[in-house]
Order: sequence, then structure tokens, then C-alpha cells
Amino acid sequence: MKKHVILGCLMLGACGPMSPDRAADVCEDRARAAQGPTGEIGVGVGSGGTSGSFEIGVTSDYLQGRDPYQVYENCVRQKTGQGPIRPLEL
Repeated sequence: MKKHVILGCLMLGACGPMSPDRAADVCEDRARAAQGPTGEIGVGVGSGGTSGSFEIGVTSDYLQGRDPYQVYENCVRQKTGQGPIRPLEL
């Protein structure tokens, strides 16, 4: 069983803490998503006619009413074991 855990950690790179810069980037995105629904609308025209797409995303942080600044703080601490190296700018 331990061999599988070690192999999984090596493959995913998920066993050690994340760098503070990378954690800030990832957690900023998560905090932005906690502000409200996100989405995209796409329209295209080609030789086959027109096409369109629509996508909407809602996170559990938003649905539970979590403060984006607290989401950021908790996320960075979880990923690095320390506080953020830069403040959140939304």
C-alpha cells in the first residue's frame, strides 16, 4: 500500500507544500470564483454555419457565502503551511 501512495505523490507532486508564489496564484483564482458565478459565451461563424456555446460555473465557496478574502487566506495556509506572501487583489 505504501508503494502506491509514494508513487501517487511522485506522479502528482502533491505530497509536499506548494511554493508560496504558486499557491498565491491558485488561491487568487479560487477567491475570485468565490465572489460569484463565472461564465463564458461563445459565438462562431464558419463554412458550416453559425455555432454558439454557453458555460457557467458556481463554486461551493460562493454557494456557502464564504468571504473571498478568507477563502484566499485559508487556501494559501492549506497549500503552504504559512500565511500569504501578498495580499489578495480582486
